[in-house]
Amino acid sequence: MATLASLLAFRAKVPSWLLCGRWAPPPARGLAGTEVPESEPRPTSARQRDGIRNIVLSNPKKRNALSLAMLKSLQSDILHEAESKDLKVIIISAEGPVFSSGHDLKELTEEQGCDYHAEIFQTCSEVMMLIRNHPVPIIAMVNGLATAAGCQLVASCDIAVASDKSFFATPGVNIGLFCSTPAVALGRSVPRKVALEMLFTGEPISAQEALHHGLLSKVVPEERLEEETMRIAKKIASLSRPVVSLGKATFYKQLPQDLRTAYYLTSQAMVDNLALQDGQEGIKAFIQKRKPIWSN
Repeated sequence: MATLASLLAFRAKVPSWLLCGRWAPPPARGLAGTEVPESEPRPTSARQRDGIRNIVLSNPKKRNALSLAMLKSLQSDILHEAESKDLKVIIISAEGPVFSSGHDLKELTEEQGCDYHAEIFQTCSEVMMLIRNHPVPIIAMVNGLATAAGCQLVASCDIAVASDKSFFATPGVNIGLFCSTPAVALGRSVPRKVALEMLFTGEPISAQEALHHGLLSKVVPEERLEEETMRIAKKIASLSRPVVSLGKATFYKQLPQDLRTAYYLTSQAMVDNLALQDGQEGIKAFIQKRKPIWSN
């Protein structure tokens, strides 16, 4: 399938430490490029149960900034056993009142040099593309502020659920660093003029405004955020992974195409879907008036 092929192609390009068999934290780097001691707490945590993997940005003291170490840790958690049949859906959330404040500005000073800066933005871009190309749906669960690359992370996820206290912004222009990479995901999630107002002014929008413009899937009261996100995740986890995976890959593949090409691609995907074991199982179960028994 296209998604799996894209993921395998991506995996061939990533550092070897990402491909290790155990779920190990990546070697985080200090501001001068040196490795952080192993005693340094990992910037993300992850656990998986009943097909649902929960990845948590766990550095609230630094507003869950997407430092290079945070990005590599997130990348590792997303990639871990991505092809396992036991994985059905991923949820990305955060500790503290800030979902993510974006890149760590201390890593973007001139002392770090262009090569280090390039590595940060390349790694960030790889994480965002990995979310798009991953074989299972990825949900952002947002409770608080998401700015710059943090807003980019939300926009890159397949589904985004937020509390009504959340806000979203791309404020880089206010400090002289235009949010060009966040604009890639933002501009593909909201209307152009909405994206450009956010990018040109840096002013935040509320969760309700973000929902209205298409950045979010749903807004709920804070006390219902986890419940609603888990409801969506459990529903996805109850379905056929091969069918959902094919559907996700096809959806993104057809989006940039002209109408005729889009219908050609999706018609072929429907044929491929019918050739899947679960495609036939679902139809038989419907005809026989029983619940389907999925292959995974």
